[in-house]
Amino acid sequence: MHAMRKLNVAVLLWALASGVAFADTVKLTANLEPSSEVPPTTSTGSGKLDAEFDTSSKVLKWTISYQGLTGPATAAHFHGPAAVGSNAPPVIPIPKDKLASPITGAKTLTETDANDLMAGKWYFNVHTKANPSGEIRGQVRQQ
Repeated sequence: MHAMRKLNVAVLLWALASGVAFADTVKLTANLEPSSEVPPTTSTGSGKLDAEFDTSSKVLKWTISYQGLTGPATAAHFHGPAAVGSNAPPVIPIPKDKLASPITGAKTLTETDANDLMAGKWYFNVHTKANPSGEIRGQVRQQ
């Protein structure tokens, strides 16, 4: 009986280790700049996105900090799919009560969204009253 319990524990530990071995966490970043908006803005604001994407669970976790905007953030979103210099619809909107810097959050992505994110086809931007289409923006890319 004691040997069977040891075997069960060993199998459980192996299974857990195997699952972790196949998981891959990818670090992502974006520099949020007014010159990256389409069209560019004259803001002096800036920001930084740091994120992690777990390729097994498809969970994206993010922290976004920004400063120097023309006023309070009125909206912020991940957008895609879009290349640099192109616009796209929002994929992940940030809730209105979570817009203060730093913005943190997490979301499980669909397979299509995960593929677009990993292909560099997502961007993040922050909107203000003075720049309702977006004040600062950055393409999300792997570090």
